[in-house]
Amino acid sequence: MTFLFWICAIALCVHLLSILIVLIRKKRVEPDATWTVRPAVTILRPLCGRENNLAETLASTFRLDWPDYEVVFCVASANDPAIKIARDCMATHPDRASRLMVGEDVFSVNPKMNNLVKGWRSAQHDWIVIADSNVLMPPDYLQRLFVRWTTGTGLVCSPPIGAAPQGFAAILECAWLNSFQARWQLLADAIGIGFAQGKTMLLNRQVMARAGGFERLGEEVAEDAAATHVIRQIGLKVRLVTEPFDQPLGRRTLITVWRRQLRWARLRRSSFPLFFLPELLAGGALPILALAGLTAAGICSPLTFMLYVLAWYGGEILLTRAFHWHMGRLTLPAMILRDLALPALWITAWFGDGFVWRGNPMTVASGTQDKAPATVRIRRIVDKTKERAKALATLKH
Repeated sequence: MTFLFWICAIALCVHLLSILIVLIRKKRVEPDATWTVRPAVTILRPLCGRENNLAETLASTFRLDWPDYEVVFCVASANDPAIKIARDCMATHPDRASRLMVGEDVFSVNPKMNNLVKGWRSAQHDWIVIADSNVLMPPDYLQRLFVRWTTGTGLVCSPPIGAAPQGFAAILECAWLNSFQARWQLLADAIGIGFAQGKTMLLNRQVMARAGGFERLGEEVAEDAAATHVIRQIGLKVRLVTEPFDQPLGRRTLITVWRRQLRWARLRRSSFPLFFLPELLAGGALPILALAGLTAAGICSPLTFMLYVLAWYGGEILLTRAFHWHMGRLTLPAMILRDLALPALWITAWFGDGFVWRGNPMTVASGTQDKAPATVRIRRIVDKTKERAKALATLKH
């Protein structure tokens, strides 16, 4: 029983230490002298259907404090309802270079990459940002990305921060995205093992050519997992912005929140199994329930138990307030429900490989991408060969 008590104590120390490190990381001032001359940028935004606050998030692309950038909207289907919203945004900002590209080039199992590849190939600039359509861009969006592109960087990204929730399910998603998932991702970045997140990614064409080309992001079902692997393979690091960008959530249902988290959990299990294993112990449910058992057995006092719970969730609330993330009267209940659901999510993630992403049935099973038609696989090889030839030519010069 004493051993179990010390396990609970260690879990609390790790939890609070992760929060402390992320808070210290936030206070660190990043050197920005490298980017006093701001390079031209292409922003690629994939579209797929109507989403909450879509008009607001797409319009934010045109209000950035950056002298030279172009906006490229990519959509797979000519019947997609998001096209009208994109065209309206373009018409409202005629002074900003922008265009809409329709169609897909199927080279991978990932529909998002099949949609984006045409935009990548047509990009006018070597610095390219891929940003999901539900990311809200603040005016200093590009500054916050470039300031993290320091020596040894191959990619800069941002995890999504849940904002503007409507209803308890959306508040639950905020608790999942913000003080839990974003915290652990920021911690990984702080200790030098950052992981890419597909919500926002700043890439460089020459770096990607050196890595084997943009098409390598289609080698896995999740482009962010593929990006993490290919950037590390060439000896560079994935870095995260100091303060991540908002994703306005609007209204959600509990089932959509669960399905989204299950999809991400299965992807993490498939792409980074060693890092996924300890996720079972990352939440507060197991240590708090264990301590509750010790309290019931009379091994620790009720006061100790109450102080433990206060320290656990007090640290999360402190982190949430420090980053100005969503905080309301239902935030604490949402954090508790999230922690109770985490063990069930972890267990469920081990059973089954399938999920549905924006109407596309997909699987995290290895080798799925090899099921593409032979002509697609041949074209993929040819494209990779061309990219590598360009990379070699660049290195020679």
